Formats: sequence, C-alpha cells, structure tokens
Amino acid sequence: MGQFLVMNEMATIIAIVDNDFLNKSDAIVLLEGDGLNRYQHTVELYKQGWADKIVFSGGITDYEYGSFPFSKVIPYILKEGVSTHAIFHEGKSLNTREQATEVIKLAFDNNWERLILVASPEHQYRAYLTFLRVILDTNTNILLYNSPAKKLAWFEETNWGNRYYRLKQEFTRIEKYTQLGHLATFNEFLNYQKWKESLQ
Repeated sequence: MGQFLVMNEMATIIAIVDNDFLNKSDAIVLLEGDGLNRYQHTVELYKQGWADKIVFSGGITDYEYGSFPFSKVIPYILKEGVSTHAIFHEGKSLNTREQATEVIKLAFDNNWERLILVASPEHQYRAYLTFLRVILDTNTNILLYNSPAKKLAWFEETNWGNRYYRLKQEFTRIEKYTQLGHLATFNEFLNYQKWKESLQ
C-alpha cells in the first residue's frame, strides 16, 4: 500500500484512540456532525471538570448530511446548564481539515495548550489524525486527547446512513487523505502518543 495505512497500523490507531487517556484541558472541541449525537458527551466531560470551555467547530447547515448548525445545537447545551460564557463558536470551517486549522488557530490565539476532541466513534480516527497533522505542521505542541461520543447505535438508520456504513466510508477517506498528506502518518501518530504519555 506504499505510504497508506496498512491494516495492522489502522488496528493500532483504533486501539490507542479508543483507549486514550484524558488530562485536565483548556477546552473540549465538539465537532459539528452526526446530528445531535455528540453534544451530550461533550456536556458530560464539561460537568466532570475536564475543561471549563467548549468549542463548537463547524459552519455547515446540512440536515440531510447530519450537519446541524450551532444555532440548532446550542440550546441543548445551554439547557444542560453550561454557561454561555464557556462556549466558543468556530463557524468558518466547512470540513474536518478546516475544523482542525481553525480550532488550532483559536487555541494558539487563546494560549490553550490542551484540547479534548469529541467526534462520533467512526469519525474520531480521521478527525484525530487530521488535527494531529495541523498540530505537527504548525509546531504548536498542543496536547490533544480523544474522547469520542459514547453509547451510540451502530445500525440505527438516519438521513445520513447508519454508523456501520459510515465507518467503512471513513476507512476509505483515511486512505485517500493520507495519500494527499492531509493526515498524520502512522509513525507521526506513534511518536506523538509517546510524547504525550511522557508528559503525564
């Protein structure tokens, strides 16, 4: 497969991302997408004290694709008792790569050093590798932790397909975007994880 991720590399990434540790962070990054399925886990992390700020990242409105806009999601977050002062909206990005670029820029501007990334389980791997690519390319030394949304059905049908089908799509995208240089390589991923663990 050349520089593409081979199966055992992907299995390693899955195992590490799914079992990543958390540390007290500056902000929890809630990636837009998958309807309303991600905000509750984000709120749980906030209430547990892992960070005192939430960043909603995304500027798309496409209900059939699961991209519910900030204006649709924010009332649910506020209803859970999160302060409006704790919420940031990054509304420029239109895809995962742009989300990574804009969020890392926001973190740099606010002197944030630690972020917790929340996506849906099937999207978390590509999202993390995309954010990691931007972190490495910008030399920001941000510590990024994984905490995918929990307890979501894999075969429930939505307008944007079931989670099992989307997982297969994600593996195809990971291969494609790795080839394009939009994702961190496997060795970069491993070296970053080792560095991150050394700072515990």
